[in-house]
Amino acid sequence: MTDDVEVPVAETAYQRAQRSDDFQDLRRRFRRFVFPMTAIFLVWYAVYVLLADYAHDFMSQRVSGNITVGLLFGLGQFVSTFAITMIYARWANRRFDPEAERLRDVIEGETR
Repeated sequence: MTDDVEVPVAETAYQRAQRSDDFQDLRRRFRRFVFPMTAIFLVWYAVYVLLADYAHDFMSQRVSGNITVGLLFGLGQFVSTFAITMIYARWANRRFDPEAERLRDVIEGETR
């Protein structure tokens, strides 16, 4: 015969940290930055793809020599990717990483 008695499991330092207000605030700040940036990039990419598929005349307009609007938009995809990466790195270094390191130090201090 087995007993169906639930044995309470001790909460780990990581679980406590995850429930903490500091962690929740850090997660909110991350999401407030990353989700809009991702949405902006996806819209920009979708516009590029839709224009390439449905606006042939516009995308094939020559700007200078063999340079077309479509080529400039395509190169703009690379430029925007690098720009978003640089913006994120700067934001993370200034606003996210210091708080994440502080929280990590608290968690690791509890587990030692």
